[in-house]
This record gives sequence, C-alpha cells and structure tokens, in this order.
Amino acid sequence: MTTFTALTTLANEDAARALGEAMEEMAPEPVGVGVFEIEDGSGRWEVGGYFTERPDEAALALLSAAFGAQPFAISELPDIDWVAKVRRELSPVEAGRFFVYGSHDADKVPEGAVALLIEAAMAFGTGHHGTTQGCLRALDRLDTQGVMAQNVADIGCGTAVLAMAAARIWPNPVLASDIDAVAVEVAEANVLANGLEGRVLCVEAAGFDHPDLAAAAPFDLVFANILKGPLIELAPDMAAHVGQGGHVILSGLLVEQAEDVTGAYVGAGFTLHEREDIGEWTTLVLRRN
Repeated sequence: MTTFTALTTLANEDAARALGEAMEEMAPEPVGVGVFEIEDGSGRWEVGGYFTERPDEAALALLSAAFGAQPFAISELPDIDWVAKVRRELSPVEAGRFFVYGSHDADKVPEGAVALLIEAAMAFGTGHHGTTQGCLRALDRLDTQGVMAQNVADIGCGTAVLAMAAARIWPNPVLASDIDAVAVEVAEANVLANGLEGRVLCVEAAGFDHPDLAAAAPFDLVFANILKGPLIELAPDMAAHVGQGGHVILSGLLVEQAEDVTGAYVGAGFTLHEREDIGEWTTLVLRRN
C-alpha cells in the first residue's frame, strides 16, 4: 500500500495542536495525525499526517497559512515491510548487564546477561535510543552501588523496558504507567512476552494520577524517560511521591536541557547523584533529600 506523508513545523504548541485537529477533517482523510515537540531545544513543533491517497495540496497550503506553519513537505513512502526491515537492521543492545533483543536474535543472548525481549515493531523503547540505554546503565550502576529499591515506578513507560529491567533484578512488583492507551497495551504485551506477568503492573495515567500509584507511594525509585517540559512540570509531584533517600532516573533530555531539569529537581528537594551523556542525550540520577 502506498503511503503519503505531509509534514510541517511551527513555533506554537497550541497552534500545532489546533492544526493537527484541523488536518483530521481533510478529504481525503489522513489515517493518522501526529503532533510532536522537536527535541532540539528550539521550542518548535512538528505536525504530520499520513495518507493512503495523495493529500490535497491546496488544502494543506491553506491550513499552513491559517495556522502560521511552514509549507507542508509532501512525500510518497516506498512500499516496504518496515517491521521486517527494522528487524534485519537493529542489532541487540547491551547496557550494563542488560541485553535488549528481538526474538530474531534470541540465540545471541550472552550467558549471565539480564535479557529483555522487545520486538522491533514495538516503537520507542527498543533500547537503541541513547535515553533508554542511559536509564538502563544508571539502573545497573545503582544496583552495583548496593541500592535495592523495594518500590519502583516507571512513569511514561512506553514499552515498559525499564520497569521490566527493575523487575528482573529486584524482588518486588513494579508499576508502569503511560498516558497513551496504546502504549499501555504494548507494555502489557511485552510483560507477557518476558514472562513477567504479576511482576510488572501496567496502568494508564498522566504522571502519578492513578489510584494504584497513589496507594503505592512513597517510591524508592522512579524512572521518567519523557521530555524536558513534562519532566520539569513533574518535579513537585515527583518530590511528593518519592521517599526520603529514594532515587529518580530521568531522561528524554538533550545535553543542553540537562541543567534546567537538574535545577527544577534540586529546587524540589533532590540532589544530583550522577549524570551520563550518551551522544546528544543525557540521563540524570537524583536522590531525594
């Protein structure tokens, strides 16, 4: 099936979201519309639509002008089995003792590794991104330093790879939450594929806004691999839900964004424990005072 994309950028979040909603009313109708903050520190937003028929270029031009966006770039995607392509090209990832792999690489799991099965079709959180690697490596270091968290949450869990990693090395169940219902379904599928049912519990929630998370607090360790803005907004809630002496592992940050996030968490009652930069991405580990 031929697929067309139409992509643009603009400087205002409200306008970006409004443009995304307006695109959904187009004819031919897009099969999907995405609105994302561009992770380069510019504050700009990307709006994209996916179509199975060539989109109406005149309608897109009117929309871009109406919402102050750049002209749409329209592309035709080749008819490729992307999942098969990704499976061929993505190699397993080692992050500390953790080994993240797809089922096609099951024969490559090293002896003694903590294995985490994440299929290439499962989108963000396959372990190849510097933010996921950074969080796994930070978890491995905390464990090596003698930390054994009894109560762990993974906020914005995506594939739940971080929650599953904690459940593999520590004895108690882990709570994993995501604001997106599809992500929660993916997380639950991964938990089942890894034989961790009952060990990782997945819920749909924005931040800590769920009865299970409220009941389980205070936490000894919280992962949040999301974005700079949501992380800063989450700092007061994080302080309210992490116990004294507990840790947070934060990522989804560009290197130049790390100081702002660190400042927000220090202001909320945390102390920087360590920082690791992997390429253009930063992972922070902070300890609750």
